[in-house]
Amino acid sequence: MEKRLTKSQLMTAMSEAWGISKKEAEERYDTLVNLIYSEIGRAGEIMLPGLGKMAKKHRNARMGRNPATGESIHIPAKTVLKFSVNKAAKDSLL
Repeated sequence: MEKRLTKSQLMTAMSEAWGISKKEAEERYDTLVNLIYSEIGRAGEIMLPGLGKMAKKHRNARMGRNPATGESIHIPAKTVLKFSVNKAAKDSLL
């Protein structure tokens, strides 16, 4: 199995691609992440061109099962983030 890219490795790759320092790359990355969080909070979703759409989704309360004991448990309702990949990103995997 292939290893995942760490944040440090991602910052190194971005700094090399953009010709900036790792610190500047990390600041730009953090700005992007905060912008995404802000837009999701404001509008409930954000379209990331070339990647897909990230949106808030409400999950209703439901009954589940504790896998260790088999006991039924109540899972409360909550809001989660859902990411839908667009066609261009899917096609890049082929």
